[in-house]
Amino acid sequence: MTDQLQRFLFDDYQIRGEIANADHSFKEIIKNHDFSPEVAKIVGELLVATTLLTAMLKFEGKIAVQIQGDGPLKMAVINADQNLQVRGTARVEGDTTGLSFTQIVGKGNMMITITPDNGERYQGIVDLQEESLSACIENYFEQSEQLPTQVILHANSTQAAGILIQTLPATSENHEEDFQHVCALANTAKEEELYTLTAEDLLYRLYHQETVRLFDKQPITFKCSCSKERCLTSLASITPEEILEIIKERGAIEMHCEYCANDYRFEVSDLQILLGDEHNQQH
Repeated sequence: MTDQLQRFLFDDYQIRGEIANADHSFKEIIKNHDFSPEVAKIVGELLVATTLLTAMLKFEGKIAVQIQGDGPLKMAVINADQNLQVRGTARVEGDTTGLSFTQIVGKGNMMITITPDNGERYQGIVDLQEESLSACIENYFEQSEQLPTQVILHANSTQAAGILIQTLPATSENHEEDFQHVCALANTAKEEELYTLTAEDLLYRLYHQETVRLFDKQPITFKCSCSKERCLTSLASITPEEILEIIKERGAIEMHCEYCANDYRFEVSDLQILLGDEHNQQH
């Protein structure tokens, strides 16, 4: 299956949903990192959760979902934009073998940051008090959006997929009962089905007695924004004298991208545009 997100809507209920599969993007995010299976699972779930949350972007912009705690997993973050271009990373200190989600993250919080291309940034923060990442996301919606939400997330070392079910502003007195009914059926979805079935087949499996509208597929793609040009832009913030001093000490300037793990190396000959004629002549 290709990486994609599809939204769906129940005609008879005030309930919407999304299904996401992000296997290829997940592999790209973790391939250059030596994550344990336990950490990879959390990164995969965080990736799927972030893609599901892009529905909150009603404009051009970016969303970042970050967890940080005092356990071995100090930080994990996934960035996405309105076009579902994603990247992510994690920082681990210590052994995570055999540990649960709560043991790996310890005490900490989850931050959801929405940054419009035009407008003010919004950030919501909740404590990581739940037993799973999906429960933490549900808790976020309960606290900040007051919208009953169910999130199902699955990931292993190579696959990542999930479902989000959420109420719309209720107009029916049976709304809570309808939501519980839809969620109960969603919970019957097996992990393997989420990885392998198309959205059409999965929704038919779960809701063949309901009227469900499935919207167009939206591709999810891995894209890291690092580049040689961005590195040069960053180096332009320090003086030519400082650049030469670093090169004198280390032989070259080396920069590392925490997201895709690419390394960039700059020697004096690569930095002439930053050093200027005077410093180039000196060197």
